[in-house]
Amino acid sequence: MQAFEDLADLFEQASADGTPVREVVGDDPVDFAESFAANYGEAGWIGRERRRLNEAIDRAERRGRGAGS
Repeated sequence: MQAFEDLADLFEQASADGTPVREVVGDDPVDFAESFAANYGEAGWIGRERRRLNEAIDRAERRGRGAGS
């Protein structure tokens, strides 16, 4: 939850200062969001789900290679 509070604070401060959103997020909003999230580590359910997805893909790749041998 801290990340959401910090993000809200960032946008509230930018609004109070009259800073345009584009100046806050830059030219690539997706990169901004990913970088912002990365600053909070892999804690929480998003990090767990990312790890589970990566592990599932790794298992599927290993099985696929084993089937072709």
